[in-house]
Amino acid sequence: MPTDSATADLRRLLPSPAELARLQGLQLRARCIVEGHLTGLHRSPRRGFSVEFAEHREYTPGDDLRYLDWKVWGKRDRLYLKQFEEETNFACHLLVDASESMNYRSADTAMSKWQYAATLATSLAWLILRQQDAVGLTTFNTGPADVLKPSGSAAQLKQIATLLEATKPVGESKLGDVLGTVAEHLPRRGLVLLIGDLFDDLDSVRQGLKRLAFRGHDIGVLQVIDPAEVDFPFVDPVQFDGLEGTGSESIDPNSLRAAYRSEFNRFLNEARGLCRELSVHHQLVRTDQSPTDVLLKLLTSARPA
Repeated sequence: MPTDSATADLRRLLPSPAELARLQGLQLRARCIVEGHLTGLHRSPRRGFSVEFAEHREYTPGDDLRYLDWKVWGKRDRLYLKQFEEETNFACHLLVDASESMNYRSADTAMSKWQYAATLATSLAWLILRQQDAVGLTTFNTGPADVLKPSGSAAQLKQIATLLEATKPVGESKLGDVLGTVAEHLPRRGLVLLIGDLFDDLDSVRQGLKRLAFRGHDIGVLQVIDPAEVDFPFVDPVQFDGLEGTGSESIDPNSLRAAYRSEFNRFLNEARGLCRELSVHHQLVRTDQSPTDVLLKLLTSARPA
């Protein structure tokens, strides 16, 4: 049978089956109280269940045994839980930077920052849907560009892959404004994961993160950097083409290597510092790292305290 385009997009963005197998048994957990109850992974601010029955769902280890429906078990010989109207799904919101700076890819790396971020986002969506939670996606530059509302449906993964494959990073990043807009439009507390290079005014980013944190969201940042942006390995005179409308300039890299590295490290330290200040999980990600290794670190470090 021919492979449909959505499946092809998914195969391009997901790591190999062997790499995904390394993530088996791991789950993405929220560190703070969020509005969710599925699979017992996440602490919910809602106490108990409302009195109005809604539907059944299959029992998962860790669920509250008080809500098992023994009549259904007697008829089907399988365990099902009663769900009620007040119960809500845990939702993870993936925010992926689609500004022009994410196009950068140095000569020795396999993927641009955008391709790498898209791979991380798709892999996270795969993992979240496997643990029976909901995931949504927002791509952004000066504002939210494309938005997929959180869903736990089987079709959501292909929709996310298709959207990411169709996106071409352009324009400037206005991350602080975007975070504020997203905070206003997320109706329930959940897990928000930001994937991007943070090339923006960090004071504005701080204010945006504060607005998300004030609304009770658990927040994580995967700061995606090309190794050449950190190491500045250039030797011969070269023309640097600025991204996001900053123009081009021919320079001798040897004359400014030390100053560049010092300034870039200051930027990275400031980004780490503001995340630490706001109790936001921060993880620096280089595009020469295995995406699976990055996810393994996230999954084993972002668990509840």
